[in-house]
Amino acid sequence: MNLVVQKYGGSSVGDAEKIRNVARHVVATREAGKDVCVVVSAMGHTTDELVTLAEQVSPAPQPRELDMLLTAGERISMALLAMAIHDLGHSAVSFTGSQAGIITTTDHGRAKIKEVRADRLREALQQGKIVIVAGFQGVSDESYDVTTLGRGGSDTTAVALAAALDAEVCEIYTDVAGVFTADPRIVPTARVLHAVSYEEMLEMAASGARVLMARSVEYARNYGVLVRVASSFDLSAPGTFVREEDERMEKAIISGVTYDTTEAKITVHGVADRPGIAGRLFETIAEAGINLDMIVQNVSRAGHTDISFTVPREDIDAVRKALEPLMRELDADGIEADADVAKVSLIGAGMKSHPGVAAGMFRALAEAGVNIEMISTSTIRITCVVREIDVARAVQAIHDHFALPDEAVVREQHPRSV
Repeated sequence: MNLVVQKYGGSSVGDAEKIRNVARHVVATREAGKDVCVVVSAMGHTTDELVTLAEQVSPAPQPRELDMLLTAGERISMALLAMAIHDLGHSAVSFTGSQAGIITTTDHGRAKIKEVRADRLREALQQGKIVIVAGFQGVSDESYDVTTLGRGGSDTTAVALAAALDAEVCEIYTDVAGVFTADPRIVPTARVLHAVSYEEMLEMAASGARVLMARSVEYARNYGVLVRVASSFDLSAPGTFVREEDERMEKAIISGVTYDTTEAKITVHGVADRPGIAGRLFETIAEAGINLDMIVQNVSRAGHTDISFTVPREDIDAVRKALEPLMRELDADGIEADADVAKVSLIGAGMKSHPGVAAGMFRALAEAGVNIEMISTSTIRITCVVREIDVARAVQAIHDHFALPDEAVVREQHPRSV
């Protein structure tokens, strides 16, 4: 199919006029000769308002009924958009996630897509209709209950539909112009990247960038879906392509600097340094359902060591509850939690083949007077834990050191050129 999947977030469909603007853009795409499948989020803050309403009615809403409630937001958006498109003289048909054939697990509030049975969508597209699908939702093939996909669910819906329908591109329209080299609220000179690889975008998402959630990028990588992130308020802007890395194209050494202020540092002091202790500690954390990220173990002294790691701030109490009964077994001195930290990350596929990147990052932080408390690396990412109050200074210093406001090399001009 000559098909484009377009996804519009909550800010893009926040009121009646914005919905009419989206309808005009969708129709323009259709009149340009493309088949169009649209995925919509709930209007504005509808989902948050529905959660608040549910909590006013019930302090602990039953997960199945909460999912039933929350999916109403996207259904409102899809119906209103279909109406607006009809008024512009085009035929449109809206589908809920279950009607669209989005089959999920039964994990309410965080279901995962198992498959997409898109026969109804293909039939509607073949009839010349514009297809509109409610994002963020699906149906369990075990319980037949409506489910929601959690954070980034509408982006994941759009990518999954693009894969199932063999779309030429999945366009994610949001309230930003694309993927920036840094948060422009902190670094005014940050620029929009023309293209980033799936791996770079995954690292950015995991280290604080909020443009795309990691699960949608991972789905796109697994199925080879070309993704374009663009602004719904400036349709002339080119945006950013997220795609498979092409070794034949030149690429910048560094693509961006990200930060995350949502995690805390946990240190378990005086842990016995003997086989099996670290395994027991992290096994206990895993059994409590807590996700952790960076891990650092100090050099052992007198048979004991300190182990530090980062977790989401909301899990501090859960970590304490899980580990305190274990202190005697670990022969540990105690647990310390520090919520006043942040992670700053430098990301770029080019650093794999360019030595000195880490040294440059550490030098930039030192010159800015920012102390590094923990360090973690991958082949295309370096992450440092710093004080939260130093985040803006750290991001600006690293961005300036690597001259990210300037194009260091020429990127490819078309995302599918060979």
